[in-house]
Amino acid sequence: MNNTEIVKRGLGKRYAREKRFRLYGRCAVFVGFIFLALLLVDIIVKAMPAFSVTEIRVEVDLDRDNLGLPAEGPVTAKMLAGVNFNGAIRKGLREAFPEATSRKQQKALYSLVSSGAWFSLSNQVADNPQLIGQKKVIWFRADDDVDTYYKLGRRTSRIDDLQAGYIDAMDGGNLIRTAFNTALFTNSDSREPEQAGIRGAVMGSFWTLLVTLIVSLPVGVAAAIYLEEYAPQNRLTDFIEININNLAAVPSIVFGLLGLAVFINFFGMPRSAPIVGGLVLSLMTLPTIIIASRAAIKSVPPSIKEAALGIGASHMQVVFHHTLPLAMPGILTGSIIGMAQALGESAPLLMIGMVAFIVDVPGGIFDSATVLPVQIYLWSDSPERAFTALTAATILVLLVFLTAMNAIAIYLRRKFERRW
Repeated sequence: MNNTEIVKRGLGKRYAREKRFRLYGRCAVFVGFIFLALLLVDIIVKAMPAFSVTEIRVEVDLDRDNLGLPAEGPVTAKMLAGVNFNGAIRKGLREAFPEATSRKQQKALYSLVSSGAWFSLSNQVADNPQLIGQKKVIWFRADDDVDTYYKLGRRTSRIDDLQAGYIDAMDGGNLIRTAFNTALFTNSDSREPEQAGIRGAVMGSFWTLLVTLIVSLPVGVAAAIYLEEYAPQNRLTDFIEININNLAAVPSIVFGLLGLAVFINFFGMPRSAPIVGGLVLSLMTLPTIIIASRAAIKSVPPSIKEAALGIGASHMQVVFHHTLPLAMPGILTGSIIGMAQALGESAPLLMIGMVAFIVDVPGGIFDSATVLPVQIYLWSDSPERAFTALTAATILVLLVFLTAMNAIAIYLRRKFERRW
């Protein structure tokens, strides 16, 4: 056998191994895609019930005498604060089901409506005082167990035969329906699943990320410019670079402990506030921004710097008029990816108290707040079954935000990237 035949036989074996390797790679990609698709489908299926809510039709008598208001004269906010709106709703339910005469029957009937229905009625009357003196048909949110039973047909331990009979009777009499759950996007957290929403968590995430961006982007870019353009090559610089790379791999909960010790215990800053959360996430995001910014600055060809220096530009002019603008797409891409990482973090924020139950929507960086990942953590630990759908819906919203931020980073990179 001559050398040519030996080489040809060896080439055939190598080509066969290459084909098998490519097949293994395709199989790995396919398996990973299947697992990702199964995860997304599972989240979407579990989240769909949270985007609709069950409502019960009640004809409420808003007569002054029925509400305990004076027969004549203007109605003030102080008067409305003392009105028993819950009693008006229960009276409407009794009129719809006059056969509910015993205490047990009436208790089962009243429990079909959300415990926060009176607050909704109070707000409607306060916003529109002309409703006083009328009989008004209002759709109130049903209790979370009723909602689960009506939409999914799953009876919880708190839905007995008597309540199930009332629900079936309402369904036959068009007294119950499902509608889009606007409260999911307009309300904040609540102990009642049918009243809970993510608006407070979304605004908390917004204020926290705003602080993170304001602190981490200028500091990270400035540090990258100094280390890449001005810092001398010595042991101190090498030590700083090694520590920056090491900080990028530090567990996020360590930054939470640092924030608890420094910002809260030492400086006395408020707990559960976006200002503290933003500072903690800034510390965590800085290594990512510095590393990405340095890589973007280093990718600018030396010929551009040399040409600028050759026509008399100073070093600072070269950096800020030529190097930095050309490196900006990479810097923005790294910054957005770092911000997306910060948006999905929960461990460091748990350490600084952002796990508190927050009802009000934060109006600034010093107000008590929570964020989307922490809201997911809180709802996933709740015993009510309806919170399972809310948890999945919040995960879906968080994934949408993360996907959008990564899509923006990809778009900026492709639009402004230059190939040298």
